[in-house]
Amino acid sequence: MTGKERILTALALKEPDRVPLYIHAINEAPIIGIGRHLREGLPEVKTLYEMDASETVTLLDTLFLIHEAFEIDGFTAFEIGHETVLDGRRVRDDWGVLYERSPYGLPVASGHPLKTPDDLSRYRPPRPRREHLLMHDLARERFKGQKALFWMMRGAFVRSWRLAGMENLMIQMFDCPSFVHALARMVTDFNLEMLDLLTDAGVDVLIVEDDIADKQFPLIAPDQFRTFVEPYNRELVDRAHAAGLKVVRHSDGNLWPLLDSLLEAGYDGLNPLEPQAGMDLKKVKAHCGDRICLIGNIDCIELLPAGTPVQVEAAVRQAIEDAARGGGYILSDSNSLHPGVRPENCIAMFEAARKYGRYPGAGR
Repeated sequence: MTGKERILTALALKEPDRVPLYIHAINEAPIIGIGRHLREGLPEVKTLYEMDASETVTLLDTLFLIHEAFEIDGFTAFEIGHETVLDGRRVRDDWGVLYERSPYGLPVASGHPLKTPDDLSRYRPPRPRREHLLMHDLARERFKGQKALFWMMRGAFVRSWRLAGMENLMIQMFDCPSFVHALARMVTDFNLEMLDLLTDAGVDVLIVEDDIADKQFPLIAPDQFRTFVEPYNRELVDRAHAAGLKVVRHSDGNLWPLLDSLLEAGYDGLNPLEPQAGMDLKKVKAHCGDRICLIGNIDCIELLPAGTPVQVEAAVRQAIEDAARGGGYILSDSNSLHPGVRPENCIAMFEAARKYGRYPGAGR
């Protein structure tokens, strides 16, 4: 099987020839750290914003090489070119959201342009632009159909709170629900238009990335979730399915209070199944492993940063034992390969997936 076939088979809740291996997200530091096991001439660890054009090309080529060398079955792309650098620590995206750069991962939203209905009445949202799919296009050309191509799309909740501010959005759910619905409608219309571009560009799997929970419980009540968030994201699921794509729902945190609602929305996969948030892989498999493909659960908070390769190998073997039987499991970490992970532990995870991932009797 090709990597693409492996991923799509698992998302269809069937057994491929072996458990698929996937990276949902990875930062510059682990790309460089893992890449040094494969090639020379890599830059010192720095953020993408600090790299010149040549270093950026080398970084992306190294990311592709990691996927090839370690037989990772799917590749995740996202928008590039949609941000304007303001100074050494701040960027603004084409929605007008201001971000503070962080050495620990993604920039943090800190400036929110749409705090009131009056702000929204004067606002003109951006339109999806085909040139922002460059990362996907390069991956499609590099992998030539051998790996499943994922696209990371911000969902209704995350995009709305970045526009309005988290606390403000929560308050407006009570004080002015029409404003919250208007934000979600605007975000979803953009996403639906982007989805049409993605379908034409050959994406295989849509990721609705919409973090809705922390380690203890969801960020909003289930009733609010069903009112203000999931109806809009479900439009993406339905449109993607109509176009022949698979859809994965991403959210960190404790999803148990929302899990049945997520299942009803028709997602094909769920990640990252954060163990520190109570998303025990064996329990989730028992609850809904026959309804949705499970993706992730290899601990990136403690194990991958501070464990040993032997411990990582044991965790991979346990995850496969807990979730792979009957199909519907894709091995990945529990959030991202962030700057704190040890490259050697990431490699141990990749190698253990191949060592233990073959299904009994698989000869394809």
